Amino acid sequence: MARSKQTSQKSEKEKTKKRKQKEKEEKKAERKKNSNKGKGFDSMIAYVDHNGQLSDTPPDPRLKVEIKVEDILLGPRTFEREEKSAHRSGRVAIYNTEKNYGFIKDSITQEKTFFHRSNIIGTVSEGDLVSYELEQGLKGINAVKVTKIN
Repeated sequence: MARSKQTSQKSEKEKTKKRKQKEKEEKKAERKKNSNKGKGFDSMIAYVDHNGQLSDTPPDPRLKVEIKVEDILLGPRTFEREEKSAHRSGRVAIYNTEKNYGFIKDSITQEKTFFHRSNIIGTVSEGDLVSYELEQGLKGINAVKVTKIN
């Protein structure tokens, strides 16, 4: 009788190959079972609720907020604050003397505003109480006419 031409390594490789093919087929069947293909438009739609979060249920119409068209601002953020007080006061939070710029923390709003050395009247240092005015610059709002308050 002739000896089998298949070695044990070949049979192991074939078993491994068949096992991997079977696993691949099972994964394919699982994906097909869980796919949304052919389920319709309603299963694919998403809603935005009154908080701006995505959900799969329609929002409650009682929580709907009406927004006027005039209140919508398009384009870059514009600066609109109270025109009453042109002069503001704050404390110099950061001042880099090497690079000649700094930030002022407003005493009322606690917002930080950029300023450059060229907009300083006199001398200021970090921690000084200053008065200043705001002006729209190329990259945003800048503090100008920065003067130290004694």
